[in-house]
Amino acid sequence: MGHAVQVSDVVKAYPLSAGEVVAVDHLSLDIAHGEFVAVVGRSGSGKTTLLNLLAGIDRPTSGTVRVSGADLGSLSESGLAAWRGQNVGLVFQFFQLLPTLTVVENVMLPMDFAKKIPVGERRDRAQQLLERVGIGDQADKVPATLSGGQQQRAAIARALANDPPILLADEPTGNLDSVTAEAVLELFADLNADGQTIVVVTHERDIRSIAGREVTLMDGRVVEDEDEDERAGVSV
Repeated sequence: MGHAVQVSDVVKAYPLSAGEVVAVDHLSLDIAHGEFVAVVGRSGSGKTTLLNLLAGIDRPTSGTVRVSGADLGSLSESGLAAWRGQNVGLVFQFFQLLPTLTVVENVMLPMDFAKKIPVGERRDRAQQLLERVGIGDQADKVPATLSGGQQQRAAIARALANDPPILLADEPTGNLDSVTAEAVLELFADLNADGQTIVVVTHERDIRSIAGREVTLMDGRVVEDEDEDERAGVSV
């Protein structure tokens, strides 16, 4: 099967006037293709830094980050941007849809950047993705007219635009009420059941019932790493 993600002894330190802060501290983590991993921990535990390392937004100070076969530390900035467009779908807490574009145009935008999907197929693909996430009927509306849950579904469709091997989500339910949040998490579970590799960073505990594996960070290190069987108290 191989690994979608291999983080090996990674340190990420940020220089500050008072010295440096170590956000990720000799962290190693392997994620197999098709896994659904929740990364949990308190604010300041290194969750978002880890996600940014996996997305190629941040570079490790030391150690290696391999995602979808690429060593992210060895790529140039332009190489990283091109790699990200092809390999990673990003979902954020605040949706980050472009307000002047329709929903379907927002989903097409990553296709226009990455040029992985032929021009003539982009609108149909965007429409199919919107159907997949349950908002096909909202395609021609602008984001402001959608509910928060619908906007997050649109953002997930956009993240899937280029059929990325890995979907990364940073607090994707942090801006939603609990009922809507649950529906969005169920959508992630559906996508995972179809084989999508997903890493979600969250401080919400409700994701535990849905993610197959939960990795807990503290002070930039993995302090717990459990799959469903272990969480259920089954010896494996």
